[in-house]
Amino acid sequence: MTTKTMSYYPGCSSQASAVHLDTSLRAVMGKLGITLRDVEDWNCCGASVGHVDGGHLGMYALNGRNLAAAQAQGPEDFVTPCAACYLNSHYHNEKIRGDEALKAEVNEVLAAGGKSYDGSLHVRHSCEVLVNDIGMDAVKAQVTKPLSGLKVAGWVGCQTVRPFAKTERGGNYDAYDDPKFLDDFISACGADAVPFKGKTKCCGGSVSVMSPDKTLHLMKDILDEVKETGAEVVVTPCPLCQTNLEMYQPMINEKFGTDFNFPVMFYSQLMAVAFGLDAEKDAALHQHLIPPQPVLARAK
Repeated sequence: MTTKTMSYYPGCSSQASAVHLDTSLRAVMGKLGITLRDVEDWNCCGASVGHVDGGHLGMYALNGRNLAAAQAQGPEDFVTPCAACYLNSHYHNEKIRGDEALKAEVNEVLAAGGKSYDGSLHVRHSCEVLVNDIGMDAVKAQVTKPLSGLKVAGWVGCQTVRPFAKTERGGNYDAYDDPKFLDDFISACGADAVPFKGKTKCCGGSVSVMSPDKTLHLMKDILDEVKETGAEVVVTPCPLCQTNLEMYQPMINEKFGTDFNFPVMFYSQLMAVAFGLDAEKDAALHQHLIPPQPVLARAK
């Protein structure tokens, strides 16, 4: 089994809306030989709203500070499970490491807080780590309660594989248009990954949080396709995707006259259940607005 320590950047959503991703990923990675060492005193990466008023240098400073804190703890890879955190952290890291003038500018800002960063870390997404460092054979080896017969729609969302997945520094772990990794995760857990053509459709992202009236139709399109597949649950890697698709189903039903009631889970929760881990302490299945009954029925 792979044994490795990685610097772990949980991101803001891990403290509230996606606590079930954070809880289950820590449990699963531990079983798979990956020690996640939290970046000390981490801050928000800026996500979508940081671009509104933070400015060019502000975004570099936010992400540079996290990278500097991680580097101060050691040279291990910097891993995050959040699509937005990954996009921000990876993008700004690659820019800093490739531009000496920019690096100097960022370090001038970081110096005010007693920090510096030399651009040497590698920022990675937790799903890419599962694919490239751990592998599906190792995941399958941990499965003690295969989720046989469970029909799952693997919804990747639009950010996790765009734009870095098909790059060398992004791990070359999947394609943009028809990614397979999430279906592989589902199958490794013994469940049935239903054919789902809407796997990379956008839910509206942060626009849904601020103005759901402008994006409900996007989520309805996704849920319509889920219903067509006969899936019992939806699984996603993205915190904002999970929040939006679960939280807005009642509003969608009211506006469009639908009757959606699909549980929306994280891949790591599915793995935790298949690994025979505790349904609440490790899989955090109790954190859902729509209880994932088909999975709860199979959980420890």
